[in-house]
Amino acid sequence: DTMRRVVRQSKFRHVFGQAVKNDQCYDDIRVSRVTWDSSFCAVNPRFVAIIVDASGGGAFLVLPLHKTGRIDKSYPTVCGHTGPVLDIDWCPHNDQVIASGSEDCTVMVWQIPENGLTLSLTEPVVVLEGHSKRVGIVAWHPTARNVLLSAGCDNAIIIWNVGTGEALINLDDMHVDMIYNVSWNRNGSLICTASKDKKVRVIDPRKQEIVAEKEKTHEGARPMRAIFLADGNIFTTGFSRMSERQLALWNPKNMEEPIALHEMDTSNGVLLPFYDPDTNIIYLCGKGDSSIRYFEITDESPYVHYLNTFSSKEPQRGMGFMPKRGLDVNKCEIARFFKLHERKCEPIIMTVPRKSDLFQDDLYPDTAGPEAALEAEEWFEGKNADPLLISLKHGYIPGKNRDLKVVKKNILDNKPTGNKKSDLINAPKKAADASNPQNDAKLDEILKELKSIKDTISNQDERISKLEQQVAKIAD
Repeated sequence: DTMRRVVRQSKFRHVFGQAVKNDQCYDDIRVSRVTWDSSFCAVNPRFVAIIVDASGGGAFLVLPLHKTGRIDKSYPTVCGHTGPVLDIDWCPHNDQVIASGSEDCTVMVWQIPENGLTLSLTEPVVVLEGHSKRVGIVAWHPTARNVLLSAGCDNAIIIWNVGTGEALINLDDMHVDMIYNVSWNRNGSLICTASKDKKVRVIDPRKQEIVAEKEKTHEGARPMRAIFLADGNIFTTGFSRMSERQLALWNPKNMEEPIALHEMDTSNGVLLPFYDPDTNIIYLCGKGDSSIRYFEITDESPYVHYLNTFSSKEPQRGMGFMPKRGLDVNKCEIARFFKLHERKCEPIIMTVPRKSDLFQDDLYPDTAGPEAALEAEEWFEGKNADPLLISLKHGYIPGKNRDLKVVKKNILDNKPTGNKKSDLINAPKKAADASNPQNDAKLDEILKELKSIKDTISNQDERISKLEQQVAKIAD
């Protein structure tokens, strides 16, 4: 019967992908060669960020979207990590704030100047220290401001309040093996994880308990991925015992059997899923593949409907996925990818062909906007909220972002307050004798700052000498 029903009706059946012309690519970028299955690229309506090779540390490029063409070797980078950067993620509520996780066991949060970098950035707004091994995953909370999740090779997941720089939730005993990926659900009340022990777990982070789990989600030994869909179901990609790539759909309330399970092909590239909750389309980009396959998820059998494949010649090293508000609604663009080659980044535009020039509201239901629905404290206290939606009818106009301020709690505030002035006069001696931890901390801070300024100066010296050489060449 299903074979006889010739073609399913769907407005996304004819979605087609197109790579942009050469002059709209970002060229001459040394994309990171670290062996790690993250997407190496993060984009938002203002910037594209790409993890690059950096000698003696970790760095990523942040380019304003319009800065296409050849990128100069001396273009400034974000380079405060002491080990390779493994994952980056733009804050959904502030287009100038990005988080990075690195082999140096830290997470750093950066504020990018409004028009992009003119100097290399070595000073993060905040450094989040708590992992004992490299940090391979960073993911912002979808609806609460300044809440960031990180997962490391210590098999721990930490949820931070970036506004205070504190780790508020530490899930360090739920995973016995490496965590491949973590995904928030639509309102950020749950997370799901895929792990090397072949389990998918659904976790309530605030109650610190596992709500559901499935063993052997995919039988194969290669890395899996698991992401939440808008309706609360979970989509996974992985490998069968015969090393065929699979995708599956699960209901977390009953993980016994998948709602749907499809075999795809035999290739060993890990399938990175990118999901658009507005259209319910999932795009699968295999690392090392040269194609993007896309599927529509519906609530009728077979639930996961193959739409089409975008193919190109070059394999992809990584992939960035633009949020909906960064797309061109006048051209019926429903997705935009930023495909990483070895030496360049190439935007790929997915459109639904339509004859009319009018706004197509069926393609663009209201989408998640940049305003946070909750403050960090409200979420940690137990509140939930869905994303605040915006209409794209007149295109999205970015507003002014407020700066990320980090308020560190002062340990002196907890001490009993006496009559401070007279205490100081009566006991100057004591204060000098005891090595004051506050002073030590201050000294550390000053030394750090001094080091950073010295680094900046030496970077500038190098830059000056390079420029002088260039001037000399031109003069010759």
